[in-house]
Amino acid sequence: MENILISIISIIGVVLTFYVSTKMEHGAVRASAGLSLSVGIFFYLFPDTLTPFLTHNIPVAFMGASFVGMVSNKIIHSYWMLTFTGIMYSILYLHTGSYFEGFGGALGITASISVIVIMGIGLLQKRFIKISRSKE
Repeated sequence: MENILISIISIIGVVLTFYVSTKMEHGAVRASAGLSLSVGIFFYLFPDTLTPFLTHNIPVAFMGASFVGMVSNKIIHSYWMLTFTGIMYSILYLHTGSYFEGFGGALGITASISVIVIMGIGLLQKRFIKISRSKE
C-alpha cells in the first residue's frame, strides 16, 4: 500500500509540476522548487500525519518527480506520457534509487532515466507506425 501511495504521489508531482510550468507559465525551476518546498514544509510541520516511511519518502519522491515534470512540452506533450513517466520514475525510485547514489544525485539520475525511457518508447512507436504504413 505504501508503494502505491508513493507511485500516486510521483504521478501527481510530475503532472502538477508540468502543469504549473507550462500552463501557468511559471517556468520549470520555479514550479519544481515551489511545489517541492510546499510538500516538504507540510511534512516537516506535520511529521506524525503518516507512517515514518511515508513521512520520509513522500517529500523525496515528490521532489524527484518534480524533476521529471520539468521536461519541455516539446519533448513530452501528452499528459498520458507524463503519467507513464511518473509511474516509471516511482518504480525506479522504489527499487533502484540506492544504486545511483554518488552519480551526481540519485533523484536527478532516476528522473532523467525515466524521461529517456519514455522518449525511447515514443520514438519506437513512431518508427513502427512508419514501417507498418510503408508496408501497406
